[in-house]
Amino acid sequence: MAETIFSTKAAAKGGREGQVKTDNGVVDVALKMPDKNGMPEEASNPEQLFAAGYAACYDGALNLMASKAGKDIESEVTAEVSLLKDPEDNGFKLGVTMHVNVQGVAKEEAEELAHKAHDFCPYSKATRGNIDVQLNVSTD
Repeated sequence: MAETIFSTKAAAKGGREGQVKTDNGVVDVALKMPDKNGMPEEASNPEQLFAAGYAACYDGALNLMASKAGKDIESEVTAEVSLLKDPEDNGFKLGVTMHVNVQGVAKEEAEELAHKAHDFCPYSKATRGNIDVQLNVSTD
C-alpha cells in the first residue's frame, strides 16, 4: 500500500434515510431519498456528498495543473452526480458530468487542463473504469 498522507472517517446510521457524521463533527448531515418533488431542503443524500467531494478534489487538481503549466486561472467545478438504473444487474450505478468553467485561458487550453486534472485527481482515479465521467468544459 502507498504512503498514507492522512485519513479521515465518516459514520453512517440508517442508510439513505439516516444520518452521516465525520469524525471531527464538521459534517453532520441528515439523509433522505429524493421524492417526486426532488430533494428535501432539510436533508442530503450520498450522491450530493459524493458530488461535493469530487468537485472540490477536481477543482484542486485543475488549479494544480494550471499552476504547473504557468497559467493563472479562475475556475469553478460543478460535479453533477446521477443515480442510474444498471441494466446489467437490475440495480443502480452512478454517472458523473463534471461542468468545468475555466477563466483566463483559451478554450483549447482549458480542455487540456481539464483532461490533465482528470488524469491526476484522486476521485477521478478512484472512479476510472467504474463510473462514466463526462467533462463539459467552458470558458465563458
